[in-house]
Amino acid sequence: MATRKPAPPAYVCTECGWTTAKWVGRCGECQQWGTVQEQAAQTGILRRVNALAPTADRAARPITQITTQDAPRRTSGVGEFDRVLGGGIVPGAAILLSGEPGVGKSTLLLEVAAQAARSGRRVLYASAEESPAQVRLRAERTGALHDELYLASETDLATILGHIDDVQPQLVIVDSVQTVSSSLTDGAAGQPSQVREVAATLIRVAKERDLPIIIVGHVTKDGQVAGPRVLEHLVDVVCHFEGDRQTSLRFIRALKNRFGPTDEVGCFEMTGDGIAEVPDPSGLFLSQGASEPGTCVAISLEGRRALPVEVQALTVPSNAPNPRRIVHGLDSSRVAMVLAILERRAGVPTGSLDVYVSTVGGVRFTEPAADLAIAIAVAGSIQMISVPRTVAAVGELSLAGEVRPVTQAAQRRSEAARLGYEQVVDDRSKTLRAALGDIRARNNTRRPDRDIPPF
Repeated sequence: MATRKPAPPAYVCTECGWTTAKWVGRCGECQQWGTVQEQAAQTGILRRVNALAPTADRAARPITQITTQDAPRRTSGVGEFDRVLGGGIVPGAAILLSGEPGVGKSTLLLEVAAQAARSGRRVLYASAEESPAQVRLRAERTGALHDELYLASETDLATILGHIDDVQPQLVIVDSVQTVSSSLTDGAAGQPSQVREVAATLIRVAKERDLPIIIVGHVTKDGQVAGPRVLEHLVDVVCHFEGDRQTSLRFIRALKNRFGPTDEVGCFEMTGDGIAEVPDPSGLFLSQGASEPGTCVAISLEGRRALPVEVQALTVPSNAPNPRRIVHGLDSSRVAMVLAILERRAGVPTGSLDVYVSTVGGVRFTEPAADLAIAIAVAGSIQMISVPRTVAAVGELSLAGEVRPVTQAAQRRSEAARLGYEQVVDDRSKTLRAALGDIRARNNTRRPDRDIPPF
């Protein structure tokens, strides 16, 4: 009797499910490294799963008979962090905080831990990257010392769980998940299998004990959360902490939130004494002094928060065959498109000029609502016409030279009125040429420094 040959081992990517007949270091589908693992051999034996009768409290019910109750939230003590979380920390929630190295993740979470301790809750801060003495030095500098804040420097998952049993905290912070390992899984800390095991165990503890746990995650070169994608699926909230190292401003955004909206943004400022909240950052992205040619204020929308952002442009004659286009804080492709629209649809020559466009304060403003402000700033720089400080511009430009409406235009206009802007140039001007004419009508003091036709 012929015997069936065993099937050759198959290797499966733990990220996307791609299969191959032999092991490779990099997945051929999602291009992730170290995610291809050998799949368990198929035995051909189907084990029977016995059905279990559900208990009375876990029985399935019609959805109309299920009452809706808001999950009880407890404030973290940091208002901007609570804003992003949807009002506070939900008991049993697993929160993943990611960000670039050195952006201030540990400083922010140490402040959250200190504020929670001051409110009477016991906090366990498990640092797998720093010693307790190092964390104590930073806590002294930022004023985060409290008797209810417990520190532990551990890289073993079982030891961290033992600290949780011993301390009985009401909030746990693990910094970071890539540096913690479990003895139940092979591999070094940070490998996909270890990250999955550590995260799954911490989340299970959080759900069983209604214990909120904040987990710090590393990011890749592309800014994505490092490790297997399943890490983001397991947790309840995914927050990203971002900022430019050249500036002190920091933003925290919710990429996923099972307990609230994902369009909120928290604003912080790094200081010598730690991290400080910025509840109203309206004046951070505006220059001081009188209005100069080549500047225009736009209203950006960060989550649900409208912020004024000043766009600055500088144009100089160029003898090079390919004039320079230097952009900072804006989308370079959109700036190039706006320059083409200016020359073709509004008659403003830009082909023989070096153009430099930037935002004030290092903020990133990449939404289409910046198109009109970029066009007005560049045209003002060419014509040496300054836009009054009481005028803001919001609008998207089409290739036909039309000014198109943007999302939540009413909120942007109301925020502009609150900040003292008397006029908002937007899609009501219909075309770019008409919008430039409105600006020129408000400022007839043109400086004829250049022999260039007016708007």
